[in-house]
Amino acid sequence: MSDARATVVCDCGYEEQFDRLRDARSAVADHRDDTGHDPTWKIHEVAAGVEQAGADAGVCGRPECTNEESPLYRD
Repeated sequence: MSDARATVVCDCGYEEQFDRLRDARSAVADHRDDTGHDPTWKIHEVAAGVEQAGADAGVCGRPECTNEESPLYRD
């Protein structure tokens, strides 16, 4: 199994895996610029701190998923 953190895919058949999210994001932008296509990326893994920050901020939009004690909480 790969250690890829993200995969960029496009309907044209383009698919590439990346160990760094920044590189995947750049590949999405480059493919759009070069071809006019609309590739997407699948993020397989983020750092635990990033995942916790998203959870604390209530990124999923459900009230039961938020941590009102977090400085990232938006009411």
